[in-house]
Amino acid sequence: MFNPLHLRTLMTVVRTGSFADAARELGYTASAVSQQMALLERQVRMPLFDRSPRSVTATPTAVMIAERARESLSALDVLDEEVIGLAQGRLGVLRVGSFPTASQRLLPVALAHYKVRHQGVHIELDEAEADTLAARVADGQGDLALAYRYDLVPRSLPEGLCSERLLDEELLLLLPADDPLADADAIALTDLQPRTWVTTRVGTPGTECLHRLCAEYGFAPQISFRSNDYAVIHEFVRRGFGIALIPALSHTPSAGIRSRRLDGVTARRHVHVLVRSRMLNPAVADFVQSLHAAAAQVAEDHPDLSA
Repeated sequence: MFNPLHLRTLMTVVRTGSFADAARELGYTASAVSQQMALLERQVRMPLFDRSPRSVTATPTAVMIAERARESLSALDVLDEEVIGLAQGRLGVLRVGSFPTASQRLLPVALAHYKVRHQGVHIELDEAEADTLAARVADGQGDLALAYRYDLVPRSLPEGLCSERLLDEELLLLLPADDPLADADAIALTDLQPRTWVTTRVGTPGTECLHRLCAEYGFAPQISFRSNDYAVIHEFVRRGFGIALIPALSHTPSAGIRSRRLDGVTARRHVHVLVRSRMLNPAVADFVQSLHAAAAQVAEDHPDLSA
C-alpha cells in the first residue's frame, strides 16, 4: 500500500522538477525528499527519476503515478474532513426515539434548532412507548429517546442509561364545554366518582396513574372507552361520551372542550431524554442541548408546562 506522504512528495517533485525545490515547498530537506523517492522506487520496482549531477527528470511512470495519486489523495482529504465531521457531531446519522405527543409538540422545535448548525446529520425517528424506547437505546438500536414517567407510576431504567429532565406537565381534566362542572370554581377528584372516563389502553402509565389517583380518594374510575390517540380522546370528550385526564403536552384546545386542573392533585407527567451513560455517537450531546432549548421555548408558551 502506498504511503500518502510519499505520494504527495512525488507530486510536488514532478511539478517542480527538483528535489531541492520540492523540499523547500514541503518544509523538508533535499535528503529527506530523496530518501522518500528512493523508498517509493523500491516499492514500485521501477525507476521514477532520471538522475544527473545537476537535475532530476521524472520518468513516464512517475508522471502517471503522480496523476493517479492526485485523485486518490483528494478522496483521502475528503475522507479526513468527513471523519473530523463525524467526530465533532457535524455529520452522520442520529437515531431518535420519541412518543407521539413529544413528536408533535417538542421534537419539531428541537429539530429546527438543531438543523441550523448540523445540516450534515441525518435524523431517523422511531416512535414507541417509553419502555420500548428505553430498551432500544440500551441495546444500541437507538442513540437517544424522548420518554416520560408519571409520579404515581415509578419506572426503572435499563442498566447503562441515564436520564435528563426536559419538561414537567400538569395533568388536565377534559370536560365537554356544556358539562355542569365546566365553570365550577374548583373541581375535586371525588366530584367525579360517578362519571364515565375515556382513557388510554389498559396497562399504559396514564391509565395506571388515573387508577392510583382515584384509589387515593377511595374509588375506581368507570372506564368505557380507550384509545392511545389523544385526538380520539378529545373527540369522545367533546361528544359527551366521558371525561378524561391527560398530560398537558397532549392537550390541543378546541371548541366544545374545557380543560381544568383538579383541586389537590399534584401528580405530574415528566418528559425526559434517555441516553447511554457512555455516548458512542458524538451527535447526541448537541441534540440533547437542542431538546433543552426546545423544552424551554415550548414551556414559555404553555402555562401548564414547566422546563
